[in-house]
Amino acid sequence: MNLNVISNPQAAYAQIAHWRQAGQTVGLVPTMGALHAGHISLVEQARQACDRVVTTIFVNPTQFGPNEDFSKYPRTLEGDLELLRGAKADMVFTPANDDMYPPGSSTYVLPPKVSLPLEGEFRPGHFQGVATIVLKLFHLLPASVAYFGQKDYQQCQVIKQMVDELNVPMRIEICPTVRESDGLAMSSRNRYLSAPQRQSALCLWKALQIAQSLYAAGRHSIGEIEQQMRETLLSQGAQRVDYARIVDRETLLAPSEDTDAVVALIAVHVGTTRLIDNLLLEPLGAQYSVLHTP
Repeated sequence: MNLNVISNPQAAYAQIAHWRQAGQTVGLVPTMGALHAGHISLVEQARQACDRVVTTIFVNPTQFGPNEDFSKYPRTLEGDLELLRGAKADMVFTPANDDMYPPGSSTYVLPPKVSLPLEGEFRPGHFQGVATIVLKLFHLLPASVAYFGQKDYQQCQVIKQMVDELNVPMRIEICPTVRESDGLAMSSRNRYLSAPQRQSALCLWKALQIAQSLYAAGRHSIGEIEQQMRETLLSQGAQRVDYARIVDRETLLAPSEDTDAVVALIAVHVGTTRLIDNLLLEPLGAQYSVLHTP
């Protein structure tokens, strides 16, 4: 199967419109490139469910803060294209920066309030950039379904609410986090880690497993579990913890007495690399699954 690589926004829109007019369903997988098995799992999900699969590769400058890693974010286009060919994607959209943000651009999307805690506190402006680029891509590539990974849990909630509240005619599908065999969540930023740092990064999965065990036991308060998570992270390799929280799955605020579903979310620094992860916590007796790579 040939992979159609398109950089021109008008040509990309025309191709999607052609497929949709022919009655075909189109699955969209937005990415910033530096692809790994987690991204490819989203392409495979789309491949199974849709007639056509479209991906995007665009490192979005507006979601990076002034002291973040935009300039050194990995750009591996040729390797990414090989992976997408292997996964049988139909098209990849690779726009230039000026195509997405013409000179003088000043219009941005104000994200929903679920963007305010957690990442919103530590990366101000990040979700404004995310919401803006995702809505632009949804307009240019009017697919049937868009696929995102659960590893970026708060981002998923922001996008789901934006789509709902702005009446975007597209379904959002959230797919499980893909992990290495030792539990580390796959991330493009993992390639920044040295071998010792890669081992230290396992502190995120260890802390999440402890949170799941304590939550299922039901004998600890949320505050106590969060403290255990922090202690695990710092003792097992994190240099700094931005947050280790257990929150309502929908609002991302502290659970109330009426909350019946929670998620543990973590953001830490290992060396100079910032990593995030999360786990949907289940009560005693519930089953939860983790997707590992072979």
